[in-house]
Amino acid sequence: MTVKKAQLMPTFAYDGVDRKGVKIKGELPAKNMALAKVTLRKQGVTVRNIREKRKNILEGLFKKKVSTLDITIFTRQLATMMKAGVPLVQGFEIVAEGLENPAMREVVLGIKGEVEGGSTFASALRKYPQHFDKLFCSLVESGEQSGALETMLDRVAIYKEKSELLKQKIKKAMKYPATVIVVAVVVTIILMVKVVPVFQDLFSSFGADLPAFTQMVVNMSKWMQEYWFILIIVIGAIIAAFLEAKKRSKKFRDGLDKLALKLPIFGDLVYKAIIARYSRTLATTFAAGVPLIDALESTAGATNNIIYEQAVMKIREDVATGQQLQFAMRVSNRFPSMAIQMVAIGEESGALDSMLDKVATYYENEVDNAVDGLTSMMEPLIMAILGVLVGGLVIAMYLPIFQMGSVV
Repeated sequence: MTVKKAQLMPTFAYDGVDRKGVKIKGELPAKNMALAKVTLRKQGVTVRNIREKRKNILEGLFKKKVSTLDITIFTRQLATMMKAGVPLVQGFEIVAEGLENPAMREVVLGIKGEVEGGSTFASALRKYPQHFDKLFCSLVESGEQSGALETMLDRVAIYKEKSELLKQKIKKAMKYPATVIVVAVVVTIILMVKVVPVFQDLFSSFGADLPAFTQMVVNMSKWMQEYWFILIIVIGAIIAAFLEAKKRSKKFRDGLDKLALKLPIFGDLVYKAIIARYSRTLATTFAAGVPLIDALESTAGATNNIIYEQAVMKIREDVATGQQLQFAMRVSNRFPSMAIQMVAIGEESGALDSMLDKVATYYENEVDNAVDGLTSMMEPLIMAILGVLVGGLVIAMYLPIFQMGSVV
């Protein structure tokens, strides 16, 4: 219900005068008109006219969504504003004016309205759970309670930036081969539908039997010319079924998480990314003063993998019974020895957050190196696949001509 309310918060267009008597116009998201009037009154605005802004259906369909990058930019800008001594509410206004995404601007103004209405920053963020997760809200709440919100926002901004950078590296590793494979498939289909029929007409005038390889390609081309729409429907249905199963079935998502760790090429990359996320999240929450048991609960969800989510929750149970973190991590048999040893040093020296931060940095660099190595390794492999597809078609088409030349 909370998510629905946040998404459907209406926007009110108003005009009036401020404390200096200057005429102003603007828009303000609020739960209702009464709350919008109260918020404007607190801002020193004497409202002359206010109305609810009607939402355009087409605008809603094509409206740009709030991305994790938008949240990261918002956090960094707000942290910079507060470090410079700008009050929180004024910081919201400045950040909102500079945002390019209207949806994100609406969220920021909604948070500003909640804070001006008497809510804490953390409780205002919790009105938008689809954009700000429990970890984000908990860290902000910890900063508000300790009186060091600007410091905490800076830590959260660093955490979000590191997480976003890691995510972009993973996407980079996956996007390149996927794009090339899609292009290869499209090119192959075009050749089969448009180019092969030209050679097919030429072959029919020979009046001789075609080589087996050429005949197979010609038969495939005939099938594609007649049933290309079925091929497109099947591919679309497979993609739609995959996305729907991933969305609705937890068992299917868990299976994908397990498979991701076992993949021969990408498995090691996924493993290092998980260790980096685990270390970075735990370092950030523990440094923020969050108790280790609570920090582990937040970290479990941040791993984005069911295997490690369950492992971290088991570690949390072991730590709650009095075990050391490094011992619980060793028993889980899911973490590299280097990470376990660094955690052990951190526990003994009382600098656990610092050691975890070093582990996170190390594995983030490992992910970066793995992505570069993977890209270098995939390039010749992809070229070989393209060579087999396109070269195979060329050979199949020219094979009958070569045989005719040898007979002559």
